[in-house]
Amino acid sequence: MTTPIDALRNNVSAPFDEARAMPPAVYTSDAFHDAEVENVFKTSWFCVGRASALAKSGDYVTCELAGQPIIVLRDKNNTLRAYSNVCRHRMSTLLHGRGNTKTIVCPYHAWTYNLDGSLRGAPAMNGNKAFCKNHYSLPDIRCEDWLGWVFISLNPDARPVAEELSEVADLVDGYDMTNYTETFFEEHLWDTNWKVLAENFMESYHLPVCHAGTIGGLSKLDEMICPPGRKAFNYHTILKDESLRIAMAHPSNDRLEGEERRTTYLLAIYPSLLITLTPGYFWYLSLHPKGPGQVQIRFGGGMSDDYKDDAEAQQHLIDLKTLLDEVNVEDRGCTEKVYRGLSAEGATPGHLSHLERPNYDFAQYLMSRMDPSFQPVSASGD
Repeated sequence: MTTPIDALRNNVSAPFDEARAMPPAVYTSDAFHDAEVENVFKTSWFCVGRASALAKSGDYVTCELAGQPIIVLRDKNNTLRAYSNVCRHRMSTLLHGRGNTKTIVCPYHAWTYNLDGSLRGAPAMNGNKAFCKNHYSLPDIRCEDWLGWVFISLNPDARPVAEELSEVADLVDGYDMTNYTETFFEEHLWDTNWKVLAENFMESYHLPVCHAGTIGGLSKLDEMICPPGRKAFNYHTILKDESLRIAMAHPSNDRLEGEERRTTYLLAIYPSLLITLTPGYFWYLSLHPKGPGQVQIRFGGGMSDDYKDDAEAQQHLIDLKTLLDEVNVEDRGCTEKVYRGLSAEGATPGHLSHLERPNYDFAQYLMSRMDPSFQPVSASGD
């Protein structure tokens, strides 16, 4: 019997000019979901958001990575830290959502931890002779800040983010991505597979149809450039119309020249960080599976600090957020329809358009994580 991993291996063996979309079982199978949690999400870097959202001591966000509840916070020394979000006593989760706190207090028995993870206090424990407060600290999780993005990993052997993504840094160096400030953040749960949503971001082939009510009319397929992907990411670019002022480089930006000043990068950083980066603003999705049929979405965005003193740009960003919300409604409808369709008996993947090159590279990446001996057809170009 052919397994979903075998089906993917057969799928990715074709060259790009003969390639098809991934097999349905890659999206719908419990077995494939379990394999990607083990081989992708437990071993890779996962983005929890922007460092600008954790600016002050005690600022925190929480998430779940491969079944592990995690806290990410800024400690009293202004260092970003990540810990297990599970109390060392009776194992309740500790913090929820995001906010600011002076200490981490368990909501079950009020065991209290300092921002460095050490146990500060444990009520009514003086009767247990074996108890020693110094033996209890929250386990550390790897945490790194790269160009203003905060990443965590359960893998002690994962390459540093800066090494893994050095090509991305070189590609968008003139954008100065560190100096983009997050102004909105939301979490959503959609009824589709995480890879369907990731692929939806990776290709702009769907824009004129799926987004006919919003941005579809501005999408020029003949101007979209989809180069071969790299080992750790893929991307494509779009030239934005100058009518959207905050998509253009600010007059003070002397880092970008010519067409660069209106070029938008759509970056898909594996496994699941998806960034739309313009010279003036950005928005992103960070995805995590909730079983085969649901995806947890971290959705945020904001503006380049080049525009921070521009009052008109602030209003443009508010208007843009309204538009992005409308676009998300359209994307949700499209991606949930795709999941329902590929879950149907007899669903068969068709051939890919040249505008879906990033999807092909994503499939190659997934196969390389399922089988480290697999050699991608084109990991760094043709």
